[in-house]
Amino acid sequence: MKKRNLITLALALLFLGVSGARGQEPPKQGPEYDVLKKLVGTWNISMKDGGNESLGTITYKSELNGVWIANDLSVDFGGFKYQGHGMNSYDDQKKKYLTVWFDNMVTLPTTSEGTYDKAKKTLTMTGEGRGMDGKMEKQKSVLEFVDDNTINFTMYSGDGKDPTFSSVYKRKK
Repeated sequence: MKKRNLITLALALLFLGVSGARGQEPPKQGPEYDVLKKLVGTWNISMKDGGNESLGTITYKSELNGVWIANDLSVDFGGFKYQGHGMNSYDDQKKKYLTVWFDNMVTLPTTSEGTYDKAKKTLTMTGEGRGMDGKMEKQKSVLEFVDDNTINFTMYSGDGKDPTFSSVYKRKK
């Protein structure tokens, strides 16, 4: 009898969750999503960290009906394979771009939000993530859309005065 009650309760909760989701309208994909769609594709990366240069790739793809743009990154740092995964979207209520970033260097995701400057063709994101010392730090990233096939990416950590690293993305053809 107890098992039957648990199954009934589970089905009722499932039904309530599904019916509640049906009542919500999907986000309207305005011009803000066009900025994110520019990322879709596979890119070669040249990453500079101090005097070192590392090469890799990043692939962006549209997911969940275009509401999110997912990316997968792989860079070879002299024998160490750095891997990361990101999810990018636009929050229609906050009027901000959003990113959640996961990688194989830390167990805590980095979350950030920001704005797009149409005149400068830059998407600037700020947030907080775990630094190399294991402590939480402020982080800022800037994506500059040079043209349809080139993006400059710069990451700042802590006080944000000097770049932590920079990358140039070149679209694979």
